[in-house]
Amino acid sequence: MSDASWKERLQDVMPADLAEEIDVFEAQLELRRQGKVDERVFAETRLRRGAYGQRYDNGQRHDGIESRRLVFPEAETKGPETHWHAPGMIRIKIPYGGASPEQLEVIAELAEEYSDGILHITTRQDVQLHYVHLDDTPDLMRRLAAVGITTREACGNGVRNVTGCHLAGVCRTEAFDFTPHAEALFRFLLGHPDCQDFGRKFKPAFSGCAGEACGLVGMHDMGYVARTREVDGVVERGFDVYAGGGLGTNPYQAKLVAEFAPESEILPLTQAVARVFARLGEKKNRNRARIKFLINSLGIDEFRRLVEEEREILPHDPRWSSYLDDIDSEREEPTRPSEPLSAKDGPDGFGEWHATNVYRQRQDGYAVATIALPLGDITSEQTRRLADVARTYVGDAVRTTVEQNIVLRWVSEADLPAVYEELLAIGLATPGAGTVVDITACPGTDTCKLGIASSRGLAGELRTRLAAVQYELDEAVRGLRIKVSGCFNSCGQHHIADIGFFGNTRNVDGVTIPHFQVVLGGKWRDNAGAFGQAVGAVPSRRVPEVVEEIAGRFVAERGDGETFQDWTARLGKKELGALVGEFKTVPSLAEDPDAHTDWGDAREFTRKDMGIGECAGEVVTSLDLELSKAESMAFEAQIALDEADLDKADTLAFEAMLHAAHALVRTQEDVPSDADTIVREFRERFYDTELFFDRFAKGKFARPLFARHESGPAFRHAEDVTTLLEDTTLFIDAAYQCDIRISGAQSAAV
Repeated sequence: MSDASWKERLQDVMPADLAEEIDVFEAQLELRRQGKVDERVFAETRLRRGAYGQRYDNGQRHDGIESRRLVFPEAETKGPETHWHAPGMIRIKIPYGGASPEQLEVIAELAEEYSDGILHITTRQDVQLHYVHLDDTPDLMRRLAAVGITTREACGNGVRNVTGCHLAGVCRTEAFDFTPHAEALFRFLLGHPDCQDFGRKFKPAFSGCAGEACGLVGMHDMGYVARTREVDGVVERGFDVYAGGGLGTNPYQAKLVAEFAPESEILPLTQAVARVFARLGEKKNRNRARIKFLINSLGIDEFRRLVEEEREILPHDPRWSSYLDDIDSEREEPTRPSEPLSAKDGPDGFGEWHATNVYRQRQDGYAVATIALPLGDITSEQTRRLADVARTYVGDAVRTTVEQNIVLRWVSEADLPAVYEELLAIGLATPGAGTVVDITACPGTDTCKLGIASSRGLAGELRTRLAAVQYELDEAVRGLRIKVSGCFNSCGQHHIADIGFFGNTRNVDGVTIPHFQVVLGGKWRDNAGAFGQAVGAVPSRRVPEVVEEIAGRFVAERGDGETFQDWTARLGKKELGALVGEFKTVPSLAEDPDAHTDWGDAREFTRKDMGIGECAGEVVTSLDLELSKAESMAFEAQIALDEADLDKADTLAFEAMLHAAHALVRTQEDVPSDADTIVREFRERFYDTELFFDRFAKGKFARPLFARHESGPAFRHAEDVTTLLEDTTLFIDAAYQCDIRISGAQSAAV
């Protein structure tokens, strides 16, 4: 079949709007190929079509999987062919995680034909295909559209995937099934003109109840928690609506915008929020362009007032409520009759799998079976065979989860042993879902341009070690969540883990060593109810020791009924910092070469000439010592904040940044230590010269120093001081990275 006839056949089955969008994108692609579209403009265009740039690593991922599609060297950075042959990532939107067997099969085929045969499930229920060439994306998008899937606005400055609890409709504690509402919001916002002028991305999420993790509403730009109320004997459905949550370098908890918005109001209310965000949100400084910063600046009361004003002037749109007319006729239904699980023993391993991977639905006789995916990965072949299992037992009742797994819903309990055996045959019956073994990780240095340390490598190592002893672990430890991010951006959601890690580096004796910052005490439940606290950075290779020590101390010291969050709060940052501090030492390259590599990557992280110290002592530069002192000051600031001494916390945080800045300046010239001089010299020597700029941050970590110096300690509440402390940690990390870059440049010049 010719390309033309193949496309015509797809055109007949694609939704008209999706077909038109892909045609437009293909035309833009051709113009870019001819050099008739500016690269910067086209970059946002392709991002809004879900095509994302990725780290280029000579066709070899750190987990050893080779991509057959990588046949061109990376392009030069000038001219119309910029990055043309560099492979990228395609993110595929899966609203609230719902996917049919047919859709899974198509994605599996695309992964095999255009990618490396791996489907990666993300923490926002999308599917990502890596190592995809830009030339292939229009055909890939058409084949997705033919089965009702889009990549539109999966990346870029728009409304990202609408996520939601994978148990919606079958959960034992939910208020009601929000699935139709999530579907309606997804379709309403897709390409909506009021959502095309955002300064940054906008992530919505749904939860069926307030107490569980569900959709993690507390960490989202906009979130909806379902609940009901009775008025004059009539039960009404509605949502508590939140806005302004987010993780990243400055985590914020979402704030209540509307208490019990009727279900007919969530679409217009969201439209009003989008209009306020588009009109007043930051556009120039992308680092402050998320809605959380706008709400923090305005205050939630003023933001709420502006949204209410905007809602009043919105022209009526029948889509706001038309989906409610048939809401009860589109419910998910089982394909097989409910029967109880037989009392007889199941196949070998079934008991362990059933204990962790099976959830009893609120509908008698049915269960949800979780397919735990290490690192969120599933092969094309596994996906095809999983689609067959789904057709046999549950039909279209398949969803991805925010913990990078897949679930089969509406499994008749009597079918569970057979489902287990079929999953076992395709390598998808791993037990431990929802336990400490089920570790979440972002792509990190495998494919992400921003990755600093190997999150997937570390997560894989921790999973292997924990899986080997999982049945020997104390129950309190088995229930913990571990999440890993490759950098401070928290794509692995380390802020809301019991034990979280995010990648950074340190310069040890002139050698760059991969590290992970340890974050403890985040709260997964209550819709991401609380964020953890950073307690110190440790070498990547020592993280497993840290996990073992933390788990052991928790089991030994916790009181009756004391949760991990309670225990970390009781110990406080000072004690937790001392615990982690025992693991900060790094052996020399001669003593332990592995300590100088990252997990999952046999290559040395970096190598520099090493000096020989006096009397076999360690060679430590004065800059290293001063930056370490700045870290200590920041640590003390956090303790002051924990003790509600905002003035002291603010002062110490600012002084820590000043100390780090002064340390950098003194590598060039000894200058006085007053704040005005330090800030002036740092700006002239490191900011204006862009020495402090890395490839991606572009100096953003320096701006909080300038802002705090100019404004003075004019803070309104604890959240502002918390933000300053986050900025301080990032400033010190950036100072370390600045030294590494300068030292590397000097070595190269010798």
